Order: sequence, then structure tokens, then C-alpha cells
Amino acid sequence: MRHDATPAAVCEGLVRIYWSPSGEVHALKGVDAVVPAGRLTAITGPSGSGKSSLLRILAAQDRPTAGRAEVAGAALTGMSAHKLRALRRRHIGYVFARPPQNLLPHLTAREHLAMAGKLRGVARAEVVRETAELFDLLGIADRAEHLPGQLSGGEQQRLAFAQAVVGRPALVVADEPTSELDSATTADLLGAVHELTRTGTTVVMATHDPLAAGAADQIIHLRSGTVAHEEVGGRRLAVIDGDGRVQLPEEALRLFAARRVLIDVTGDGVVLRDPT
Repeated sequence: MRHDATPAAVCEGLVRIYWSPSGEVHALKGVDAVVPAGRLTAITGPSGSGKSSLLRILAAQDRPTAGRAEVAGAALTGMSAHKLRALRRRHIGYVFARPPQNLLPHLTAREHLAMAGKLRGVARAEVVRETAELFDLLGIADRAEHLPGQLSGGEQQRLAFAQAVVGRPALVVADEPTSELDSATTADLLGAVHELTRTGTTVVMATHDPLAAGAADQIIHLRSGTVAHEEVGGRRLAVIDGDGRVQLPEEALRLFAARRVLIDVTGDGVVLRDPT
């Protein structure tokens, strides 16, 4: 399937500052990132790197302190709480880390999708059609009348993704969706998520799981609130911000102890050298 050229989300110079009793916490420090439509993007990085803060902004649960964040074509800066809520309901699906967090124990799998479709304002006939398609695509058609307690952890997460996708939101945001699954179940779930992206669904997930990150079309690796690098198609890419600053990977930084470089512009690129 041809992927839409319009990104599902764009961040430019994104800053997020929290205030705590001990002072300011700079969770994001000028993040530039693009989430392409119809792809699986992973956000990785150590604890405290800013993954949760970036995920909350992409999910329209939070607004940036400075910079620009655009989700589903809507700029989040200055958006009222009412409009943020409407944006989340119609254009953003969300999958929590723990399978039970995503589901209500008294609703069957089919009823979960009916409820999600109603909240998004999707016509009942369309929800019925989508439900059949999604259950087939995700391999849980034989679980349609089961309650969450009758499903395995992997089946619950597949149902959570199906519920998040009803009504075709612009973006599905997943917070560590494989953290409580074993490696075999994780592989099955990631295969199902890739099937969703082939239909045009955009998924962005925060993860510590190398298996999940390795399955992504794009990896955005955060370090100390900034984009350390991206990985696309097996290639590591440094990010140049709007002011021309480049984030070097940690192994490259170790080559420049004084944090100074000589720059040589050659015929086919740019070479950085240790000035000593």
C-alpha cells in the first residue's frame, strides 16, 4: 500500500518543562521528530530520557511548553482542553502497557469495538464491518464473544489495538505494549501491528524492548530530552535541528573529549576531526 506523504505527527523544537517542589524539570529540550503515516515508529531511550513526555504530547494528553507539535494536522499549542479531548476521541487511539488497563471486564471483545466506535461517532454499520475485518486481520475472530478474562495476554493486547483502530484514527499511541508479554507472544503481536500498518494505520510506541524496536520502520532514540539519533532502514541518522546543531551518538562523542571539532567540507560530505 502507498503510504500517505502527509505525516501523522510533527514536532519542531519541542520543549516540555515540569515544575516540582525541587525546581524545574526539563523533560524535552528541543525535540525535532516526524512520525510518518502508515508506519510503525518506536521511541526508545533510557529512563528519564523523555519518552513518556513525548508520548503524552503525541497522544494529545499534554501540551508542549514551547515549540510546535502537530497531530492529525492540528497544532496542539494553545488548544483548549475541550478541543484536546475532541482530538483524542476522534483522531487518536491509545494502548496501555498492561493488557487489563485497556479493557473492561464485563464487555466482550465485540462489545469493546462497538463502544469505541460509538465514542468516535462511527456509524453502527461501519463499526460492524470494521470489527469483522480487524478481528480477521489480528487473528482473534474466534474470540469475538469472549470476555477479557477469557483471553490470553497477547489476545488482550490484540483486542486493545483493534479497539484503538476502530474509526481509523490518524494515530495509535502505544505505551510499552509488549512489556508484559513473552518473546513469542511479542513477536505475534508485532506481526499483527505490522498488518495494521499495511492498511494505513500509523502506530507510535514507546518501548524498552529490543524486539519491539527492531520491528519498527523508524526508531527515534532519545537521550536526556533530545533526539540522540534515528534509525531508518537499518541506517543510523543524526538529527540536525533548525539552528544547524547535530546530535552525535555516544560512541562518537567519546572521540571529542573537549567537545570541539574541526569541520572539513569535502566534495561528497562533511568530516568532523579532533582538533588535537
